[in-house]
Amino acid sequence: MMAAVGKPSEPSALAYTAHRVARHVHWARTEGFRRLVEEDQLDPRDRLRTAAAKWFWRRRHGVKPGFSVPVYVVGLQRSGTNMLMRGLNTAPEVEVRNENDRTLFHRFRMRSDDVLRETVNRSRHAFVLVKPLCDSHRIDELLDLPGLSPGRAVWVFRDVDDRARSEVSKFGDSNLLALRRIADGTGGTDWQAQRLSEPLRELISGFDCEQMTPDSAAALFWYVRNSLYFDLGLDRREDVLLASYDELVADPEGSMRRLCEFISFPYRSELSDHVERRTTHQRRPLAIDPRVRLLCDPMTARLEQALQTTPGGKADEGSREGHKR
Repeated sequence: MMAAVGKPSEPSALAYTAHRVARHVHWARTEGFRRLVEEDQLDPRDRLRTAAAKWFWRRRHGVKPGFSVPVYVVGLQRSGTNMLMRGLNTAPEVEVRNENDRTLFHRFRMRSDDVLRETVNRSRHAFVLVKPLCDSHRIDELLDLPGLSPGRAVWVFRDVDDRARSEVSKFGDSNLLALRRIADGTGGTDWQAQRLSEPLRELISGFDCEQMTPDSAAALFWYVRNSLYFDLGLDRREDVLLASYDELVADPEGSMRRLCEFISFPYRSELSDHVERRTTHQRRPLAIDPRVRLLCDPMTARLEQALQTTPGGKADEGSREGHKR
């Protein structure tokens, strides 16, 4: 039986800010300043142009408050969600609320449901795009939240090796530390531990997380987090689209067209122009614990199958003549 654990105290605002600054300096050194500016959309010229376009759209075409459609982008960190958000952010019809938005988020966690309702319902954009990655385990609850227009959700996944490389490169052993807390019972209030089934908890506890490498931990966390897509029944919901980062970079236009059709949004080329077409999986697979690999390979196959056959998937495109908002 898991012991009851009190909620851990948060670091002070000063300590949290110092940590974020140090982390961004590290990213700039290891991944390049240009990539950091692009990924976090820090270029003031782009931000001003985007803000002006959205302001003009609101003045000329803005919807009445209470009629905006929430669209949630969820899944797992380092799975290409920023790339998807950057494309849709170019559309003036779309209001974007990313994880660093202080109105909706506090340290990457969503604030109350009331704040979400108020934020979406006062918007005059056609769509409000929200990225609650740390609250992906609540996406079924958010979609069913009363007081909002019927929303949509996009669950994004990425090749396990590529995602693990990116995760460890940017966040080090964060997944490993989270798994250790889940395994020893001290992480009960962490977002990483929320709504995990008992079999998943037992699975994590069955690994020696003290000896596990960050790469293996990132892969195991990929398995655990993507399991929620099926455990929560999202594969059976017509208001949830499964999307692949690997397909997005292989076929930017086709992938973005599929997403736009799903949310009943007009596609245009600027939504995908920023995506560099390429093939992933070029490097050798990581040296992941064989037991973790035995979990990830079937999960990859399951996700790929779901991509083809679940509501919103490729095989279902012919039957989707538009989703009513």
